[in-house]
Amino acid sequence: MTAPRKPTDVAVLYGGMSAERAVSLASGEQVIAALREAGCQVRAIDAGADLAALIAALDPRPDVVFNALHGRFGEDGAIQGVLDWLGIPYTHSGVRASAIAMDKAAAKAVFAGHGLPVPRGQAMPIAALEHDDPLPRPFVVKPLNEGSSVGVTIVQPGDNRRAELLREWRYGELAMVEEYIPGRELTVAVIGDRALAVTEIVASHGFYDYQAKYADGGSRHLVPAPVHRDTYGQALEIAVAAHRALGCRGASRADFRYDDSAGEPGRLVLLEVNTQPGLTRTSLLPEQAAFAGIGFQELCCWMIENAACRA
Repeated sequence: MTAPRKPTDVAVLYGGMSAERAVSLASGEQVIAALREAGCQVRAIDAGADLAALIAALDPRPDVVFNALHGRFGEDGAIQGVLDWLGIPYTHSGVRASAIAMDKAAAKAVFAGHGLPVPRGQAMPIAALEHDDPLPRPFVVKPLNEGSSVGVTIVQPGDNRRAELLREWRYGELAMVEEYIPGRELTVAVIGDRALAVTEIVASHGFYDYQAKYADGGSRHLVPAPVHRDTYGQALEIAVAAHRALGCRGASRADFRYDDSAGEPGRLVLLEVNTQPGLTRTSLLPEQAAFAGIGFQELCCWMIENAACRA
């Protein structure tokens, strides 16, 4: 992994319109600084709702777009389709892989079809929770197409979270409802076809939600994860297999639950794959890259060197 040999005209798309806008702004700011330090000519573009303005900001066309957007419209295949149409190479995955990974039901079907371990559950109308529990408690309810744990709720035995959840739900008519898997939170970053490491995430208040992910002190990251060596190797293998099953490019990050309540090695379950992992100060991909001997600037340069137009 080496830096570009000469300055490159790079447009960094960040910000955007999703619930993860603040995260994207933080990722983009770090990427912009790193690429400028590497000698690149960088255009910083806050990708808002005005598509014509976005296309105008990409004229003249850059050599490459660094897609630092997160969530809907930036991570779900929408902006990827625009960039393919314009013929501009961009970082991370293309339209198909991005769209499937962002749709939790579609991604789960792909993983199951490739024999990867996934939790029990399915997509269903959120209104179905009004009168009955669809699964034994505890169970998890999450939006089909949001990231960063936005909208995720754990319905525990004895509580009335179903009623609260229905009052506050704003993520469409369908939700993903899955069994709650006790144990530990693990994650594996993949660049190219290489899994970097396994990290265990220990949230400060028990659940790795949005606050735990991005607030200072919200969580501790243990890398390499202190798990059974068989589990460690299995997590690396599953992360690469999931990356390939979706057709991902560039970097991705696979998230797992690991139930070791009956002892190790325990049950490892793949939750989802993020096709555009965060690049903030507290993000897991740059942390694992550093563990593997890859600095942040080098990581960003590798991404633009491996960008492509997918059309």
